[in-house]
Amino acid sequence: MTAKPFLDVLLCSPRGFCAGVERAIQIVELALERYGAPVYVRHEIVHNRHVVESLKAKGAVFVEELDEIPDTAQPVIFSAHGVAKAIPEAAQRRNLFHLDATCPLVTKVHREAEIHFRKGHEIILVGHAGHPEVVGTMGQLPPGAVLLVETEADAREVVPKTPNQLAWITQTTLSVDDTAAIVKILVERFPDIVGPHKDDICYATTNRQEAVKRVAGDVDAMIVVGAPNSSNSQRLCEVAVRAGCPFSVLVQRAVDIDWSRFTDIQRLGVTAGASAPEALVEEVLDALAERFDLNIQLVTTVDETVTFNLPRQLREPAE
Repeated sequence: MTAKPFLDVLLCSPRGFCAGVERAIQIVELALERYGAPVYVRHEIVHNRHVVESLKAKGAVFVEELDEIPDTAQPVIFSAHGVAKAIPEAAQRRNLFHLDATCPLVTKVHREAEIHFRKGHEIILVGHAGHPEVVGTMGQLPPGAVLLVETEADAREVVPKTPNQLAWITQTTLSVDDTAAIVKILVERFPDIVGPHKDDICYATTNRQEAVKRVAGDVDAMIVVGAPNSSNSQRLCEVAVRAGCPFSVLVQRAVDIDWSRFTDIQRLGVTAGASAPEALVEEVLDALAERFDLNIQLVTTVDETVTFNLPRQLREPAE
């Protein structure tokens, strides 16, 4: 029997689920417990196929729009990414019992946008076009009130209507460094622009990127467990390469790994996006252990203690 090659694994911490994701999943599970199936969920509750499929198996029905939901007394849940104001208004008109699983840190950005708007500021949102969080944030205000900036080039070219009355906000799951570069350009161009009191990029996105930066220069490759439509997972791949890792790959689960790319490595970094369950990280480590003699070292940059309250309807005793 041939001896397995030796592999050092630097396992990033924090990784995986954040408080907002845990809260959103818990909302669906508690709603199913309390009200029974089906529970309707608008959009993927979080961007992870494994999570969505496991909730489907328990009785959650996922839809993209409210018009796919029949008239019902069963709960309708809005995803962690947040929704435009028109969505709960439409649910109200149909008397749908709705629960909001929007991450409180996304709600914070929504409130910031409203406050800036009331103060007469034109708003620049740094984010990715089409991402559900960006659609939801822009949908807090009338059309045209928010200008979207995705890149440094956009920041150089954006032409606001009121350049002396500007405010900027950001999507919560961006690259910390990319966003800083974009904001720097905006501040240089528009010195009076107003920013958030506290960074909009959430603690979990920041912490996971910092952990990746810590190990990126010491490994031959990085595996990021997460979904291709997960913004924060995609950013972890980019951050790893920028911080000195020769290459990083995003995989949804162990079966997705192209082992031919890992034949000559001696040190591997492993992390997971904020919507990826720890079970999928363990699955990847098990697959690695079948092929390598592993030495796993946990690299911790910060301990996370953040928790968020559930919606009032799920905190109150059942009738």
